[in-house]
Amino acid sequence: MLYSMVLPGVIYFIVFRYVPLGGAVIAFQDYQIFNGMWHSPWVGWKHFESMFAYHDFLKILRNTILIGLYQLVFGFPAPILFAIMLNEVRLRLAKRMIQTFFYLPHFLSWVIVGGLMFELLASKGMVNNLLLWFGQEPVLFLQKESYFRSIVVLSSIWKEVGWSAIIYLAAIAGVNPSLYEAATIDGANKRKQIWHVTIPGIVPTMMILLLLKIGNFLELGFEQIYVLLTPLTYSTGDIIDTYVFRAGILQGQYSFTTAVGLFKSVVGLFLLFVCNRIAKKTTDSGGLF
Repeated sequence: MLYSMVLPGVIYFIVFRYVPLGGAVIAFQDYQIFNGMWHSPWVGWKHFESMFAYHDFLKILRNTILIGLYQLVFGFPAPILFAIMLNEVRLRLAKRMIQTFFYLPHFLSWVIVGGLMFELLASKGMVNNLLLWFGQEPVLFLQKESYFRSIVVLSSIWKEVGWSAIIYLAAIAGVNPSLYEAATIDGANKRKQIWHVTIPGIVPTMMILLLLKIGNFLELGFEQIYVLLTPLTYSTGDIIDTYVFRAGILQGQYSFTTAVGLFKSVVGLFLLFVCNRIAKKTTDSGGLF
């Protein structure tokens, strides 16, 4: 019975995850859609060489790494902190209202969120009206290179913090209540209970999600960057995904886009193995595998 319940999920992953891996071979071909994968000519490392030879590739790679690093440093702890704070809310009605308020943005598309960002940060938007109220000059946030990465990270946190906190709330609910009782008897206040009981109790969950996030380090999400990117912010906001969209998909260069995707996957796999090994040596969670 259990195997029959698992079967649909297994079929899904085989059909939509494992079978398409064979298509990675076109990264080493000059893929022609009418000839197919079996009859397209082989070109070896040509597309990888083209990718690295692109004059702005280092800038695009730097932008991708920096935005990914910002999201890891600031975006990863945000749902943890939110889950811990939400867990301390004792009024059930208030807790449900807060949860609903922070869950809703997850169900909005990035097109809608991007439109909201443009409205809020426009020259006559809410943020600039507040600046005027405090006697400051308006700032064109989405046209300033220095603000773009911060806007990307903050909008991502706002959209996903509530939804991402669900897993941590479940992990907190699984912490043994007797540990809190023992800590209370020992005289630990709420802050110390959180530090010595709650956080150690959810460390295994945190480690697994951190490793999964590191494995997708270069996967920043094309939709978010694309809707927020403007010609004035290309120098700090142009990432691998937007570059692939312009140079590969719009021009029908399927082999080139596959080569870039394969490069990202190899980098993510390498980071995952390295960080998993570090996690196994430094924590008791045992890593991801």
